[in-house]
Amino acid sequence: MSLAIVTLSPEGLAIAGVIHAKTPNSTIFAHKALHAPKAISFSGILQLTTQIFKQFGNIVYIAPCGVVVRAIAPHLENKLKDPAVVVVDIGARWAISLLSGHEGGANLLANEIGNVLFAEPIITTTTEAVKDLIIGMGCRKGALESDLRIAIESAMEAAKSRIQQVRVLASVDIKKRESGLLKVAEYFGVPLRFISSLELRNCPYEFHRSKFVEENVNVPAVAEPCALLAGRRTQLILPRKIINGVTVAIARENSI
Repeated sequence: MSLAIVTLSPEGLAIAGVIHAKTPNSTIFAHKALHAPKAISFSGILQLTTQIFKQFGNIVYIAPCGVVVRAIAPHLENKLKDPAVVVVDIGARWAISLLSGHEGGANLLANEIGNVLFAEPIITTTTEAVKDLIIGMGCRKGALESDLRIAIESAMEAAKSRIQQVRVLASVDIKKRESGLLKVAEYFGVPLRFISSLELRNCPYEFHRSKFVEENVNVPAVAEPCALLAGRRTQLILPRKIINGVTVAIARENSI
């Protein structure tokens, strides 16, 4: 589905370029003051929103939330018709699912943008917020979806938990192109988040370190720190398990 990327600032234009480079069928709209030759110029965000709101199925605004709320408010119909809207701050810290989160796909879009920018996806949909488990995964190159699926199911059984409780799967950024990971996330209907290698090397939590992983991938471990870092106020409920060459760990988020 088509994606519009809207920016008002030089910082936002740089972020928009990163998103555009990683996202097929996307268009950058930049404020005319930025003089961006590769973007479509606009003079006012209110007028632009009127133009693109029904034209694009997905819109990412790199702007303050208040500005975006005022821009989209006159055009809202219902969650089945409105486009997915995600807001990114100019520090590329957050990817906020603002509109049409579940039905319209903004929750998934926030996760995808988060993976591109290594930003934190912010999801407030009630059905997603009550899910409190995160599965961290490490695997060899070319790991099969079937092996990954068995590893997840075995880990869930060991933790006496259900896949419906899982909010996100997490792995290291160098696994972004692993088709097995992408397919198993789609199979279970759970978003897949990638944690940067730098974050793993600086992980403040306690976890089991792997000399093999450190020597071969240049990170201290994958499954446990990914599970801990992909959420907030996390603690391991299932330390790493190695199943058919797949390493799995499960962390739980605490609400308070």
